[in-house]
Amino acid sequence: MKRTSVGVLIVLAVFAGAGGFVLDHMLTAMGRTTFTPSLLLPVLLLLIGAASLGVAWPVRSSVRDGVRIDPFRATRAVTLARASSLLGAIMAGFGAGLFAFLLSRPIDPPVGSTVAMLALIGSAIVLVIAALVAEQFCTLPKDPDDSEPTDRAGDPGPAEFGGGH
Repeated sequence: MKRTSVGVLIVLAVFAGAGGFVLDHMLTAMGRTTFTPSLLLPVLLLLIGAASLGVAWPVRSSVRDGVRIDPFRATRAVTLARASSLLGAIMAGFGAGLFAFLLSRPIDPPVGSTVAMLALIGSAIVLVIAALVAEQFCTLPKDPDDSEPTDRAGDPGPAEFGGGH
């Protein structure tokens, strides 16, 4: 399984940022108030990051201790970590888009909105970092059974040894 690419995270953040900016622009054009995320959202993102690290920690411990771990458990942990990093990138970009729209307005943004968006961006970045660390925790050593055998039964071998067609 490949690791989460930083490029993918950046692309997601850019698209989500554009989406956040366009959302607030559309709301303002319709005469509605701009979107302000709840202050509980950053707390939720931090809890997801802690859960991701908590699920990945036993995998790391068993790898360091040399204890064999169920590969499906490691797969579940790394899947949660990957999903968390993607979510964090999307939320960071979305919050940055909302914040950029607020800053582009001719009036000063309300302090409550500014704090909420900065908290969203900060907690989303913490989530991305925690998820990437959790993904690193889930790196399993190469299984000796997975290595390709040097003597394959039933394979006639290269043509120079009389096994070609």
